[in-house]
Amino acid sequence: MSTHDDAAAAHDSGSPRGTTAGRAAVAALREHGVDTVFGIPGVQTYELFEALRKEPGIEVIATRHEQASAYMALGYAQSTGRPGVFSVVPGPGVLNAGAGMLTSLATSTPTVCLTSEIPTEFIGRGMGHLHEMPDQQATVASFTKSACTVTDPAEVPAAVAEAFTRATGGRPGPSVVAIPWDVLTQKAEMQSVVAPPVAAPEADAGEVARAAELLRSARNPMLMVGSGARHAGTEILALAEKLQAPVVSLRGGRGIVSDEHPLGFTSAQGFERWAETDVLLGIGTRQELVWFRWPDTPEGLRTVNVDIDAAQQDRLTPDVPLTGDARAVTVQLLEALDDMPARASRSAEFEEVKEGVRAEIAQLQPHSDYLAAIRETLPRDGYFVEEVSQIGFASIFALEVYEPRHFITSGYQGNLGYGFQTALGVQAANRDSVVVSVTGDGGFLYGVQELATAVQHGLNLITVVFDNQAFGNVQADQVRIYGHGSATELANPDFVALAESFGALGLRATSPDELRTAMTEAIAARRPTVIEVPMPLSLEQSPWKFLMPASRAKAAEPERP
Repeated sequence: MSTHDDAAAAHDSGSPRGTTAGRAAVAALREHGVDTVFGIPGVQTYELFEALRKEPGIEVIATRHEQASAYMALGYAQSTGRPGVFSVVPGPGVLNAGAGMLTSLATSTPTVCLTSEIPTEFIGRGMGHLHEMPDQQATVASFTKSACTVTDPAEVPAAVAEAFTRATGGRPGPSVVAIPWDVLTQKAEMQSVVAPPVAAPEADAGEVARAAELLRSARNPMLMVGSGARHAGTEILALAEKLQAPVVSLRGGRGIVSDEHPLGFTSAQGFERWAETDVLLGIGTRQELVWFRWPDTPEGLRTVNVDIDAAQQDRLTPDVPLTGDARAVTVQLLEALDDMPARASRSAEFEEVKEGVRAEIAQLQPHSDYLAAIRETLPRDGYFVEEVSQIGFASIFALEVYEPRHFITSGYQGNLGYGFQTALGVQAANRDSVVVSVTGDGGFLYGVQELATAVQHGLNLITVVFDNQAFGNVQADQVRIYGHGSATELANPDFVALAESFGALGLRATSPDELRTAMTEAIAARRPTVIEVPMPLSLEQSPWKFLMPASRAKAAEPERP
């Protein structure tokens, strides 16, 4: 029997009454407010995509590779806070999407994958059925918050509801629901299920009091924030102002306190205050700066850590662990410090520190001037998506960010090639906003086929490709360590002509001023746009001294993200 015959037979199977599992899955998506699904259909998911076609409230964005489906869902979710949803075929499709799910886990971003499985009668038998994986559920469970395989069609609504609960509850992350090929077309009487949100743990009142006393007595406190605190910006700023403490972020926390505010510090600026810090309050962050990037922990440092995930307290072993929601715990701290006398403003002192770092960063050329050109033309509410590239690394500390969720990152995964594809998901979620993706030539070519997706679906993303004809960061490391590169030189296409061949707008800029002009033209054009910027690799001009200050004292060691 052919694959087409298998599909037809599966569609004809099942009870004549009720709703198919595929249609129930789509109805469950609507119950959970889903308006966009990214994906590629295959024979195992025909019924699911047929149900999506009939659902007017959900836009289906067909990608050209499964990895892009997961990355676009990641961008959708990271920029909105709402779960991003995608659908791919089982086996190789799920594996292709694996990098996106792993990045969702790394960045605490809620995503939901709807996939399928081989027919139930073949699962676990190793017969070599189409797209069979020895144990798909166990494989994806190793890098997701939850993974389930639904073999009873009546259980689909509850399974989808549980996936959303797990994706959004506690520390957010990816969830997977697999509905086998034959089950998708089976019918059953369905009942709508919307699982209630998971209640966040409440921080212990005694520990809150201990933390408040540490903060009250601190001479030079520092707040460090990550993606887990994006929803608590107002409260965090109020606490920072009470304490007159800088609020430092590396990637996911950018914009929680605007860089324009005297208390809003990038990681490079925050390092200048590190040696004097006596109490560190971490809120929704893995504190990568402390245990990995910043050398020489200040003597006598006391630490307080706020995190919704109790496991994080075991990893970081703070003096005072506060397990709970970032906003709720920050409010508790504010209440505990309500009677604290107002501290003298340190705004002038902090602005001087920040300005000194800005002046040093301005010497990083041409990175600094190119990022300034983008910031000057990107609207204040525009979105910026970094990438594993020299310009992407520099953006972490050299680009001003004014609001949370407007600096999109791959977090600690640092996965080359995610940026352009993820940015398309950001644009899909924010159709009326300007979204810019910066990428190197190597990373862009990981997903260049998605230019076709951008044109087809009207995703008017601006992609700035900095072309150094190499995997530049790796090559810089190799040359510094070994005196030469290895497998890093690239033969690239004409990126302007390539963009135009897809039906996108292609532009070229050879200086920061030309990039300003090209950005202005791209914003006005409201078309998918690629701007090529030739940028030869310089070993003298590296962003790493700002990201890894330890490298200043350990120049002989490899520079790693």
